[in-house]
Amino acid sequence: MNHKLSRRDMLKGTAAGAVGLVAGLTPAMAPAQDAIQIRWHQNAERWTPVVNNYNEIADTPVEIEFLNITGIDHEETASKILNLLAAGQPLDAGRAATEATVLYAGQGVSASLTDRVKDAADELAEYFSDMAPILPETMLWEGDIYQLPDGCNAPNMYFNLNVLELAGLEVPPADWTRDDFHEYAVATTNAGGQETFGYAWTNRLWGSWGPVNDSNFLTEERAPGGEWFWETFYSDNDTVSHRGGGFRWPEPNANHPNTVEALEYVVSLTADGLAPGIEMGGGSSLQGLYVSDKLAMTPAGGFWAGGLINAGMEKGHFDVQFWPQWKSQRHQLGVGGNWIFTGSPNPDAMWNLLKFSIKRDQMLSLKDRYRPLMRTTPVRRSMANAEAYEPSGPANWEVFYDTLDRPDTGPIPAPPEANAVTNIHTRFTGLAEMSPQDAMDQAQAELVALFARTRGG
Repeated sequence: MNHKLSRRDMLKGTAAGAVGLVAGLTPAMAPAQDAIQIRWHQNAERWTPVVNNYNEIADTPVEIEFLNITGIDHEETASKILNLLAAGQPLDAGRAATEATVLYAGQGVSASLTDRVKDAADELAEYFSDMAPILPETMLWEGDIYQLPDGCNAPNMYFNLNVLELAGLEVPPADWTRDDFHEYAVATTNAGGQETFGYAWTNRLWGSWGPVNDSNFLTEERAPGGEWFWETFYSDNDTVSHRGGGFRWPEPNANHPNTVEALEYVVSLTADGLAPGIEMGGGSSLQGLYVSDKLAMTPAGGFWAGGLINAGMEKGHFDVQFWPQWKSQRHQLGVGGNWIFTGSPNPDAMWNLLKFSIKRDQMLSLKDRYRPLMRTTPVRRSMANAEAYEPSGPANWEVFYDTLDRPDTGPIPAPPEANAVTNIHTRFTGLAEMSPQDAMDQAQAELVALFARTRGG
């Protein structure tokens, strides 16, 4: 059940063309003799220490031309990458989070790493044993693996303790409910006579209320296959029997009553003055509200632990908890990693570099990722510890990795049509002039038409 998109639909809805991308390239250094030239969509400043460390032990060094391609979110970045490739500018490798993992795999843009992972099983055993099984499962597509996880984030609920104090509240327990959340939102709006909001949210699939209302924008199922992976790396783990060959999102589900109800609820928060207007993209404006003690609660991942400190917030002024329980307490996540382009002339060299990069000491050498502050949730369990979070907090830091261990945690909806799906989601969930029911009915109609076009249904 491999869903391939046409070239037309692959590029449809892209946020920016290839114009200007060349200006974002970091020129390669003068090539060393016999060095292998690699073009890599990755952060040059962050990854240069790892590349330098690799070149110290590699039989043949690599020279990296870093491509600095960014966007307001992962979907926009993926759109730019697709345009880059469509313009005939190939690359050897790139970075993708869940929002683009299956998009690249389903398009044949990223190469399957299955045979390489099998061949390096002994070398990779320690790496996979150090992570929650949901992380590599999210990198599987139709039974094959396409990326090695190197970072992840699940939306948890962040609390501004200064605003909670104004309302006479403390961080709720792990089993708090949506009703508890609503009481908190009411109590922390205009708390202590200050101009504050109880809650704010960003209009994107990651961090939506659908999962805890037992719904999803698309239906979800596990693909068959993947036995080779689980038998190779998790044979002694009795919690993986239900896992498969990755995830599928077979049908639109936008106007399911639970999905509509979830949207109705968050829209009502704004209508009732408990939340400001809807934020688009990466949520930078919300961070400003939060740091300035104008906001009590908002969903964010482990990346905010260090991000809030860098934005000027003091340690001990924020904390975190699981998402509140509604019809369920399911959490969703996104996982990031590097992929190798199917047309790369240097796949072996890139693979050797990627294997080297996921060693624990090399992950810790990534600049401004895990040290001095945690800027993402590490995939390695051994790196999520009290020492790592001591400079920033939060006090309840265990929530970040415990979320990954919850048996029902899964990836956000991200099929090969991910960019178009996200575009439909953000357009219709942000329409103030339409009721949530009407908006989701129209979103459903567009999704049905999209899937009929791309999947031939």
